[in-house]
Amino acid sequence: MASNHNTLTSSRVAIIGAGVSGLAAAKHLARHNPTVFEASDSVGGVWRSCAYGTTKLQSPRASYEFSDFLWHDRNNTAFPTYVEILDYLESYAKHFDLFKFIKFGSKVIEVRFNGEVEAPLMVGLGDYGNLLPGKPVWEVAVQTRDRNPEDIQWHAFEFVVICTGKYGDVPRIPMFPLKKGPKIFNGTVMHSMDYCKLEKEEASHLLRGKKVAVVGFKKSAIDLALESAIANQGEGGQACTMVVRTPHWVIPHYWIWGLPFFLFYSTRASQFIHDRPNQSFLRTLFYLLFSLLRTVVSKFIESYVMWKLPLKKYGLKPDHPFEEDYASCQMALVPDNFFEEADKGMIRATIHPLIPNMGFVGYVQSNWNVRTAELSSMWLSRLMDEKFKLPSKEKMLDQFFKEVEVMKRSSRFYTNHCFSTFIIQHADDLCNDMGLNPWRKSNFFHDVFCPYGSQDYRFHQEET
Repeated sequence: MASNHNTLTSSRVAIIGAGVSGLAAAKHLARHNPTVFEASDSVGGVWRSCAYGTTKLQSPRASYEFSDFLWHDRNNTAFPTYVEILDYLESYAKHFDLFKFIKFGSKVIEVRFNGEVEAPLMVGLGDYGNLLPGKPVWEVAVQTRDRNPEDIQWHAFEFVVICTGKYGDVPRIPMFPLKKGPKIFNGTVMHSMDYCKLEKEEASHLLRGKKVAVVGFKKSAIDLALESAIANQGEGGQACTMVVRTPHWVIPHYWIWGLPFFLFYSTRASQFIHDRPNQSFLRTLFYLLFSLLRTVVSKFIESYVMWKLPLKKYGLKPDHPFEEDYASCQMALVPDNFFEEADKGMIRATIHPLIPNMGFVGYVQSNWNVRTAELSSMWLSRLMDEKFKLPSKEKMLDQFFKEVEVMKRSSRFYTNHCFSTFIIQHADDLCNDMGLNPWRKSNFFHDVFCPYGSQDYRFHQEET
């Protein structure tokens, strides 16, 4: 497919997005002088574009950090606010001099394959060649903020890394029957992504004195309901109604009956009792023998949550096990004061096997989002440098479908690629590809029973 427009060749590698994944990719691909296209005027991704005033991280800060750039107050047990996270990400970008790669106000509107391979061969099941072929194979159309909207610049690259995240910037609105949708509603209908773009005072004014209905019961919906309750304090305030089709498990914090949450799902030992693709006979035997233990762990956590939170009182007790929500990344951390407001009546990341010379970072869901993005970027960097080879496309597709089947068996809510119940094994796979030891700790006991942290994945002295 030949192009009929002029193209600019500024570097060999393009990175689309400057959120957590884009920054990690830029840092680990820095020797290729990448060009990072970011539609907004700052780094931070979803933390910048879609955060409420009450938005906080859902995990301890030490679990949300890069291996070579620690939080200055990583022992602080308070969950960081979105402002603190943005400061951390900006500091990371400054520390590793990443701003020189980023073109702000540059929105990618089209990505076009322009290689010499015919379309049918693109989806063939053979082996990959060099990921940096020495000549451009992708064209990227960019619309810049300071130009005429019709003035599109085209750039040519040998490899493209997609880091726009699983949320993107386009709200997903349900389809409604004719004359039964938002058009016949006299009030305001908006997606949470549109709400979070409002300024603080504008958002508060929008909610104040209004009868607000929030549809859903995951992180964004819970935070938005609390925002509405806070905006409606005092005389004239109206209650917020949550419309919940399927209740999901929420937890108040990361301590369960006095035990840290990581013991249940985030140690190597705990992950031996969960199903995973391509497991050995011994692993399968462990999985079958410990099926009762999985149920006990789930019930143990459920008992604490039911004791700690008034879920039954508000009709929010799920009918399914906690483990299913964890396995499908449906679990949410309930913010401080949420049920207090309810009591007051105020709340009622992978290389795609069939697309050549393109990688995806930041699309895998887990409780290790920063670590997963960083490991994926390390893996992609070593792949580009030909320190290992990809298996055939047929083998990669086979592995992909096996993982999908495992996730479907683990939870009825499977809708995406969530690695929560075998995230350590996923990291092991990346380490094995890179020729690095996946067992990261000093002795067997620590490796099996202690949580993995960012410092366990510092590889600069181990490369083979």
